[in-house]
Amino acid sequence: MTLKTLIVDDEALARSRMRTLLRDCSSPAAEVVAEASQGAEAQQHLATMALDLVLLDVHMPGVDGIEVARALRSNPDAPAVVFVTAHATHAVTAFELDAVDYLTKPVRAERLQQALQKAERFLKERRALQAEAVPETVLIQDRGRAERVPLSEVLYLKSEYKYLTVRTATRSHILDGSLNEFEERYPNRFLRVHRNALVARSAIRALEKYDDGEDAEGWALRLDAIPEPVAVSRRQLAAVREVLKEAR
Repeated sequence: MTLKTLIVDDEALARSRMRTLLRDCSSPAAEVVAEASQGAEAQQHLATMALDLVLLDVHMPGVDGIEVARALRSNPDAPAVVFVTAHATHAVTAFELDAVDYLTKPVRAERLQQALQKAERFLKERRALQAEAVPETVLIQDRGRAERVPLSEVLYLKSEYKYLTVRTATRSHILDGSLNEFEERYPNRFLRVHRNALVARSAIRALEKYDDGEDAEGWALRLDAIPEPVAVSRRQLAAVREVLKEAR
């Protein structure tokens, strides 16, 4: 990962030295995409550029580094912040503002590399959490209209002819897809109960005898929030009973 970096320092010599140090960093590397000599200028860059890291001085004319960092806290996609200053007195405040590191001048190359590694870990962990937080959806297309149905709302999927019925608590949708694809991709979410049906494990309420007119000794599942049962094949009956047993 190469960190797209903004250097913020009111001293041109300090910015130049930081550029030189960054050129020797390789794991991760850093690409300086912009510089700023004051907080207001830094905020303009932050508003218009995609950045991974800000190397931020504290004491600057006008808007200082603490104010810049404080404004970034409301942005969930803000770059990682590493304070770089000649004063150690603001370290506590810096970490309260979620800075990933605090470097005191003169900065050593080894110490800067450690700060870049911390920034990289921070960004990777945050992106992983954000990815988990985004709800997975099923894209339903019907008569030129597209709708995303949260996967968490799907109670069962049934294969009928060349399409799938996607059932939620309130509606049934038609989807051009494959049961096998859903079963392989979401084994912890859906359970195969029939050659033509998957049910949401979390929605299973009860297993009961079911006469579908062809098999008086058949079985079906009752699911939360919907009245219709979902038939269970003899082949899948043992697996369904095992899931019910584990849920108790």
